[in-house]
Amino acid sequence: MREPPRFGIVLPQGWRGDLDGRDFEAVVRLARRAEELGFDSVWLYDHLQTRDGDPEPVLECWTTLAALARETARVRLGQIVTCALYRNPGLLAQMASTVDAASGDRVFLGIGAGWDEREYVDFGYADALPPVRARLGHLEQTLVTLRARRGARPILVGGAGEKVLLRLVAQYADACNLTDSFDPAFYRHKLDVLRAHCHAIGRDEREILKTASFTVREDDDVDFDAIAAAGIEYFIVYLEPPADLGVLERFAQRHVTP
Repeated sequence: MREPPRFGIVLPQGWRGDLDGRDFEAVVRLARRAEELGFDSVWLYDHLQTRDGDPEPVLECWTTLAALARETARVRLGQIVTCALYRNPGLLAQMASTVDAASGDRVFLGIGAGWDEREYVDFGYADALPPVRARLGHLEQTLVTLRARRGARPILVGGAGEKVLLRLVAQYADACNLTDSFDPAFYRHKLDVLRAHCHAIGRDEREILKTASFTVREDDDVDFDAIAAAGIEYFIVYLEPPADLGVLERFAQRHVTP
């Protein structure tokens, strides 16, 4: 019998215009309530400014997680996902290990190739985002370092690219993350591709946790059972509106098993 899927919640942090200023206490309230309601994890986006380029309302991902480590007791602490371009791989591994020390080994390290060119340029990394091939190469180098320094601690890779990204999942990751679709066929196809990559390198694909993340509004008709039947074992949801405890509680009542 298939195990019921687990659920994580994406907390507001300002990137999507979802905090009144840098209201860390609102984030704490949601994280603590999610823990009480039986969510398995809380997650933050790794963005440094709003979509229209304003850094003022945004809480930085890793420093916020470090603070949440002391405000929660059980939920895992994830990033959906860390941009590999923003931090030296060795530094990132050290940061994750520090948050593990603060939280009792609750970090779920999510990593991706990065995509937000405006943010990358605005924060002075370079004059332009590197091309896709270079970003994927850097992601692989980052994964090699993280795997060596993090040992068996969980690493999630975000992305659905069939030639490279899902191959990197097969080689280095403990979890994959696929996004922004309610269609079971989308997940079934991507997981078939992942399975083929695993077969090619002799890895058991059952070792890899299959996750999906997307925004859910109260009137959305999401068939979680059908998506789970397609192979997804773990859902990471951003609820609209994200700072409403009532919305969080109603979702948990319908879907989350404490």
